[in-house]
Amino acid sequence: MMTESFRIGFLPLVDAALPILAHEMGFAGREGLRIELVRDMTWATVRDRLLYGHTDAAHMIAPLAIATTLGRDRPPVRLAVPFVLGLNGNAVTVSTRLADEAGLGRQLGDPVQFGQALRVIAAARKAAGNPLRFGVVHRYSSHNYMLRYWLAGVGIHPDADVTIVVTSPPFAADALAAGEVDGICVGEPWNSIAVDRGVGQIALATAQIWRRGVEKVLALRESVVDERRDAVEALVRALHAAAAQFVMPDATVESADILARPEYLDAPRDAVLRAITDRIRVVPGGEPIHYPDFMFQYREAANFPWRSQAAWLYSQMIRWDSNPFSEADAATASAVFRPDIYRAALAGTGAPLPGASSKLEGGLDEPIGAGSVQGRLTLGSDLFFDGRAFDPDDIQSYLAGLE
Repeated sequence: MMTESFRIGFLPLVDAALPILAHEMGFAGREGLRIELVRDMTWATVRDRLLYGHTDAAHMIAPLAIATTLGRDRPPVRLAVPFVLGLNGNAVTVSTRLADEAGLGRQLGDPVQFGQALRVIAAARKAAGNPLRFGVVHRYSSHNYMLRYWLAGVGIHPDADVTIVVTSPPFAADALAAGEVDGICVGEPWNSIAVDRGVGQIALATAQIWRRGVEKVLALRESVVDERRDAVEALVRALHAAAAQFVMPDATVESADILARPEYLDAPRDAVLRAITDRIRVVPGGEPIHYPDFMFQYREAANFPWRSQAAWLYSQMIRWDSNPFSEADAATASAVFRPDIYRAALAGTGAPLPGASSKLEGGLDEPIGAGSVQGRLTLGSDLFFDGRAFDPDDIQSYLAGLE
């Protein structure tokens, strides 16, 4: 059997785990695949390598796949997302000075209470001509949309009351240390590194803003999917097997050892291990606290590309880019996520396969059984912090309600 090869671009983040482990632990090889991993430092570079054919696939922030397909900021190139690499796993980390000023204490903040305190501080800073500055990893990132959703929900206008700038994940802690930003919304291990360096305090996990919010995805050019459909399905199976291994309690140490290597995250092993095991060191020198499902990589069909999640990201794109809503663009955005490929790849494997491709987002406050075409599927709470739900079939009403 001829070995198929995939060059996969990634950023040094814990949620790049699945392609790395699929390669290192032999799951790709079992599917007749060879993976070559290409490490970059910015999402723009990851995207450009993919578009120009320097890589075959990418570990990518989900909104960027949609923005690229829609032609935001550049000519459109259709991308396909057949697999979600993880849900949540990010945090909002603020400078220790801002944490003290907001009265955060030594635990994770409450989104509403911390937001109310921050609103007062933001108003004072704005009046003094020195508005609070927050760093996110890309304009088209879940980090940007999660941060904006929360800020707006507590009465802080993300564009008028504070300033939001872009900072690459590996440099986010440096930006906080240098005083260039007052807070960052970034993936692990970079929040933990800011805390361990004594320059930041983790205020919120993004799972507190949207429980089960979509985060990183596997993205490919649609043309590559069409040309190499069998190989892409084999890659999905390899990543799914890596995800099953990744969440096994007895695999966490080995996974952390691999991910922490210089060629991958080049980060302290302990910071990586804490993220994998849902333990967060909130304050410098503090004992890690357990926050269940801080990262979510496998259960409840976490890797399934729900088109409703893509639709929510499109709704935020419309909300904050001030573009008019378009039914055609909404359909195109949702179609970037490819549950058909996921189902075809995992048919006959025993993996739970949802019967639907879209669902009400933010509507579950407790676990519930869900319809599936294979296996038994339970979905857990997916609430937004403000209690709103998102109906992907009525985006305009949803946006009107937010205004």
